[in-house]
Amino acid sequence: MPYSPKFAKPILTARIPTAPFGDPKDRHIVSYDEYVKTGGYAGLRKALTMTPEAVVEEVKKSQLRGRGGAGFPCGLKWTFLPKPGADGSGGQRYLAINADESEPGTFKDRLLMDFDPHLVLEGIAIACYACRIPTAFFYIRGEYHHQARVMENAIKEAYDQGVFGAQGLLKGAATQNPFNAGRWAVECFLHRGAGAYICGEETALLEGLEGKRGWPRNKPPFPAIKGLFGKPTIINNVETLAYVPSIVENGSGWFATMGCESSFKGGAPSYGTKLMGVSGHVTRPGCYELDLGIKLKDLVEQYCGGMRGGKRYKGAIPGGVSMGILGPDQFEAELDFDIGRKHNVLGLGTAGPTVFDEDTDMVAVARNIARFFKHESCGQCTPCREGSGWLYQLMMRIEEGDARTKDLDLAMEIATSMGTMPGTTICGLADGNNWAIRTIMNKYWDEFTARVKPTFVPMRVTVGASAS
Repeated sequence: MPYSPKFAKPILTARIPTAPFGDPKDRHIVSYDEYVKTGGYAGLRKALTMTPEAVVEEVKKSQLRGRGGAGFPCGLKWTFLPKPGADGSGGQRYLAINADESEPGTFKDRLLMDFDPHLVLEGIAIACYACRIPTAFFYIRGEYHHQARVMENAIKEAYDQGVFGAQGLLKGAATQNPFNAGRWAVECFLHRGAGAYICGEETALLEGLEGKRGWPRNKPPFPAIKGLFGKPTIINNVETLAYVPSIVENGSGWFATMGCESSFKGGAPSYGTKLMGVSGHVTRPGCYELDLGIKLKDLVEQYCGGMRGGKRYKGAIPGGVSMGILGPDQFEAELDFDIGRKHNVLGLGTAGPTVFDEDTDMVAVARNIARFFKHESCGQCTPCREGSGWLYQLMMRIEEGDARTKDLDLAMEIATSMGTMPGTTICGLADGNNWAIRTIMNKYWDEFTARVKPTFVPMRVTVGASAS
């Protein structure tokens, strides 16, 4: 369906001026008092008048899809938790907030943590109430020093104002709710990572929270059954949780008026808005909140001021380097969660497009991405550990002009034989490496063949055959 903006005002950036709704120079950290004066914590207050099951059902009906990269339905994930008392956990279960925003080209969560931290905290409080979770851990990437301080201060404010703490949510607000009189208590802690990309993978994040090396776990069991410290655990992205207060306050039907139906026949809808962090060769890079379904071309030309220097578009990574690349003929690709099924990329990912102009050396792009994945592979799985290094060496050889045509075939073979999709690795890091290299090579094949030398094939001589 053609894209047309539907929302009258932004949802996540209502207090954060962004183009086209305000001047970014007017941004500031929203305090607790300012947040409340502008309608903050109204969603939590409403949630406390509902049963936890009703809150889960409202989020499920909204079809809010996870904004961390996979696009899995948030409310459906919440239903995977076993019922309290029936899971052998003694009532202890956890919410882990994934703020390990380490995917190259992604900076959407940082915007929320920088300027409107209480929006995220309200989403955490509602999720904990809905899922009957008493403890939340906010896992933030190690390089986010300023953001960690902002979130720590906001969490302290939330405790001081009675949002979190033993007295119960919102100072133990008494309601007509039959579930514990609305006095569900939540403790929230911030945990800083050590700068490992792999900890963006949910089970590696849990390992990091437990103080262990960030190695992904085999699944099953899945975190909802056996997660942090062996207890049932829900893991949600920062941006995903930030939508929850508005959905609870305004209803699932309201959320479905934004975004789009799937661009792929038979696909699931992509409702709501999305933070899109645009970087690369555009005139105005930045983070924009827009309806899902906007075409990449419209995003670049209507909001980002067009291609920088008036140059032509050559390609774009739709949402983090692990998603692969959109080619020269895919400038009008719709940015929804089914983009992968229609345009041969892994998916929408974090919806952080990195845009390339006509002068970009795509062989160098592939080499740089291969270097990143080689460096960030945790080394637990042999195919990923060895394959990522092998791919990087091949990309280096091709870029330097020392490769043969057989090396192109070898690179493509490696890029199809490691990862969770062929079933050779525990997590999807190798798949991200594969999709990036494969899509770049396939969509810019001429650039790669121009950099290699023909493979010499000696003439076959049959013993005993005549010279003629």
